[in-house]
Amino acid sequence: MSRRHLYVLSGLLAALGIAVFLFKVLVLGFPLQPQEKTLTWRVELRMQFEASGGPAKLRLNLPRSGNSLAVIDQNFVSPGYGLTMGAERSNQTAVFAIREAKGLQTMYYRALVHAVRFPDESAREPVPDLPPPRFEGAAQVAADALVRAARSQSADPETLAALLLKRLNNSAVDGEAGLLLGPNPSIGRVINVAADLLRVAGVPARPVHGVALEPERRGAQFVTWLELHDGRKWMSMLVSEKRPVLPKNTLRWWNGRQPLAVLSGGSGLTHTLAVSRSYEYALDSALDRGRALEQKLVEYSMFGLPVQTQSVYRSLLVIPVGIFLLVILRNVVGVKTFGTFMPVLIAIAFRQTQLLWGVLFFAIVIGVGLSVRFYMEQLKLLLVPRLAAVVVVVVLTLAAISILSQKLGFERGLSIGLFPIIILAMTIERMSIVWEERGALESVQQALGSLVVGALCYMVMKLALVEHLAFVFPELLLVLLAMILLLGRYSGYRLTELRRFRELAR
Repeated sequence: MSRRHLYVLSGLLAALGIAVFLFKVLVLGFPLQPQEKTLTWRVELRMQFEASGGPAKLRLNLPRSGNSLAVIDQNFVSPGYGLTMGAERSNQTAVFAIREAKGLQTMYYRALVHAVRFPDESAREPVPDLPPPRFEGAAQVAADALVRAARSQSADPETLAALLLKRLNNSAVDGEAGLLLGPNPSIGRVINVAADLLRVAGVPARPVHGVALEPERRGAQFVTWLELHDGRKWMSMLVSEKRPVLPKNTLRWWNGRQPLAVLSGGSGLTHTLAVSRSYEYALDSALDRGRALEQKLVEYSMFGLPVQTQSVYRSLLVIPVGIFLLVILRNVVGVKTFGTFMPVLIAIAFRQTQLLWGVLFFAIVIGVGLSVRFYMEQLKLLLVPRLAAVVVVVVLTLAAISILSQKLGFERGLSIGLFPIIILAMTIERMSIVWEERGALESVQQALGSLVVGALCYMVMKLALVEHLAFVFPELLLVLLAMILLLGRYSGYRLTELRRFRELAR
């Protein structure tokens, strides 16, 4: 097979792995660090009213994702009330209903909000059918005059809206604006009139209501701003000239001129809004956000497995990382080891026993097993019975170490049973053969090489960052596979051979 085929295959594997990895990081917001945290806001709305004694129904507008914020979880507390969800005039609504209620009624709405990396969905909403308003008499004449004057001094819908808001803010000295607004106009009144004037000018506009999430406070208030469509997207503008730009962390709640909630069968409706913030793990945030936005990739990832299975794969998925390190140490550095994957298996055992105890147990088992193996050489046994006898000795040695550790109060000795028994037996057999054929020095070198490589693999595999990346982004193993394939064609000098063949290298 040609090198070109290998390079193309490796490039495709790496490209696929990197593409899925970037999608998870940039779109789904999966964190690169295991303990990375993200800012979270909790919004609580409390509503109270006096029920009249008969049927009661409360229609509540709900917040929606937008402005780089996403509502990933919401719940309702309304004892005895039925709850139905719906939509009305581009708003999400919840309807609380009960057959009979009397006295003070209290219900809660809570939402969990996260900052997201998705584009602002509200900016891409289609333009609804917003017919121009009907002014009568002098109001019509004043509206036409304001629109005509602002249009002559503007270049686009944005500057037109800015000029109209300026004229309306100066209604005390502007007779036409004062006529439309009336005495002592509120901010909501100014925005409603501005939206009407923009629609007279042929620009879709609407009032929008929301809540600023920062700073956190219990007595939070709803804010109202103006949205207009410039032909491509929706734009937000505030009435205040000192701060015309909407704050970044502002949660959209509902559009239009209707109130927050409409009550029937009661009176005295009041509400209290509270905002608090906290930091949660970014991984939990990404998973919750993925469910809210119906990201199928999350469902078909490792997080879709049962919790017990996830814990198993957290250990299995780091094995290829250890194997990749083993390939580098053997093929590039030139470290001698017994077997191909025996050091990685030893590293897996080290994850339970810890490094120092694992090295000690490894040396004891290999020493005892090698002594028994040399003794059995005098008995002239065949290969299979000899290996079986070594396995029995290895098991008895492990059991003896566990019992002795228990009596001495060393808990680490109880985890030695995780050592790969068959691999240890084969290592003892291989070490004895090398000892006989190539001498004790070569045998000890390979044993130490296996131990060093196993220790290095363990130190890499135990890193929280490595385990996190391997479990959350298993597609990176495709990149690892591509690198292993490329290393499979490496036939140059190993680092340990440079001194040996330094004359040829020159």
